[in-house]
Amino acid sequence: MGLIDFILNLAGLLLWLNWRAAKADPLDKATPATLIGTLRRAEPGHLRRWQLPAVLAGLLLLRALFYWQIGSALKPVWAGTLDLGVTAPSFTSSSFGHILVFSIFSFARAFGIFYLWLLLLSILSGPMPTHRLVKMQMGGIDGWPRWIKFLLPLTVVALAWGLASWPFAWLHPSPSAPTSRRIEEALIIALGSYLVWKYLIAALLGLHLLNSYIYFGRHPFWNYVNAAAKELLRPIQKIPLRAGRADFAPVAGIALTFLLAEVAGYVLFILYRRLAL
Repeated sequence: MGLIDFILNLAGLLLWLNWRAAKADPLDKATPATLIGTLRRAEPGHLRRWQLPAVLAGLLLLRALFYWQIGSALKPVWAGTLDLGVTAPSFTSSSFGHILVFSIFSFARAFGIFYLWLLLLSILSGPMPTHRLVKMQMGGIDGWPRWIKFLLPLTVVALAWGLASWPFAWLHPSPSAPTSRRIEEALIIALGSYLVWKYLIAALLGLHLLNSYIYFGRHPFWNYVNAAAKELLRPIQKIPLRAGRADFAPVAGIALTFLLAEVAGYVLFILYRRLAL
């Protein structure tokens, strides 16, 4: 069930990305008068832009029905788990309302992780034309100052979690906790959202390391990866990590990233546990 949920989340993300990308399609709003009749689509679109969000909503509803029918028939009854780092609330499939909330929250988690990765790429601000793909999805946020973009996960995730989880008491370690404690909980979860950057950082540094030993050509993608990796390695650039032709900076960067993430994750977990006491 976990694999099915992962695949359906990817399908939902593709629907969302297609909807966002349609805004940047120069032929989507073009008319023969403006293009003198020379630019036309090879084939008419099968779906209008408004239909893509409708299909996404239908996907979340239908998979909730699927989980409800299949999961409730299993022994023991299957429960969907939402991994949020410091906590992992479960949603039983014996209740359609609970599993529908899980279907929505599961996609929201995948959606949030993807856009957190895009936000990191926006902060690193690599060279064009590859960065145009990031800008297309981020919109005007891509042009905001770096410090504002860096604070976005803290504010947006905390606010989103606070609003979304308020009606659902079982999501909280202490359902009867006062408002101040709920705010602290939302802030801890928001701080934990930064930890998903470690996977993208490791991927960028790993690709940079690979490209430093294997020549893949002058494709813009590799220029983008190298520029992003150099920006990530700037805090340790003064440390002598080169031995002859071997550069151990990417390896050190990956190790340091996961070490800091593990320490931060442990501290946040302890703080969250204390909220339940």
